[in-house]
Amino acid sequence: MTHTDDVREFLTSRRAKITPEQAGLPAYGGNRRVKGLRREEVAMLAGMSVDYYTRLERGNLSGASDSVLESLARALQLDDAETSHLYDLARAAGVAPRIRRKRSPETVRPSLQRVIDAIVTAPAWVRNDRGDVLAVNELGRALYLDLMAEAVQPPNNSRFTFLNPKARDFYSNWERAADDIVAILRSAAGRNPYDKDLTDLVGELSTRSEEFRIRWARHDVRYHRTGRKRIHHPIVGDLDLAFEALELPGEPGLRVNVYTADPGTPSEDALKLLASWAATQRQSSPSALTQSEHAQRDGAR
Repeated sequence: MTHTDDVREFLTSRRAKITPEQAGLPAYGGNRRVKGLRREEVAMLAGMSVDYYTRLERGNLSGASDSVLESLARALQLDDAETSHLYDLARAAGVAPRIRRKRSPETVRPSLQRVIDAIVTAPAWVRNDRGDVLAVNELGRALYLDLMAEAVQPPNNSRFTFLNPKARDFYSNWERAADDIVAILRSAAGRNPYDKDLTDLVGELSTRSEEFRIRWARHDVRYHRTGRKRIHHPIVGDLDLAFEALELPGEPGLRVNVYTADPGTPSEDALKLLASWAATQRQSSPSALTQSEHAQRDGAR
């Protein structure tokens, strides 16, 4: 799909979600030809001409001012993540396709790996916009055991979720996990529509997974900064964990995900049991390099 297609389908999908009643407009009977609002209704709510809104919805956001985007976001009742996505689409409209933005990082600095390794009581990992896991601590590797064992390296959570049958057992609410992952990828694509690696991943998943293809067509976006992750671990059973996703200002495009259990819960006990199991695995393979040692060697090359 082209950038124009993305803009058009995002705006039409948001327009379709709002009823006249939700927008504070009279319903005018029940025989409407369109789902949601009409173009002229959105234009009226946004304070612009129908011709201009039609131009925007056809995919031409080039030159749209911040005030226009703000009015459009208000008329379509966009949430914060959707509004940010609209601005990303508008910025991308002014960038020539031949001008490629820098790709998402594919490695981490050894010092960042050491920071992750220093977190010893909580699973933690570093991911890029595509969901590639670029660094993980010992407990994080134990938590995401099957993901870390993926044949394609670095392991990718999107690919694992949609293409590995084990993911449906691992994520207790697989449907929610799948929705979140696609929304994160859609947001990343809006920020960087010319990232070839991201485009290739979306193409692969669209070809190989109908579940992914259906979700991608919805154009849903959302922030994924904090929340809960409910998983069924093959060794310690059910876990209900809180997560925090932290951006790294020194490494644009990278985020640290850290998972913790509420004190005094069965999940805390299970996490401690998992940490003990992970330590046993390390002690049974003393000759194996830790990921931190790998990163330090790579950084020295």
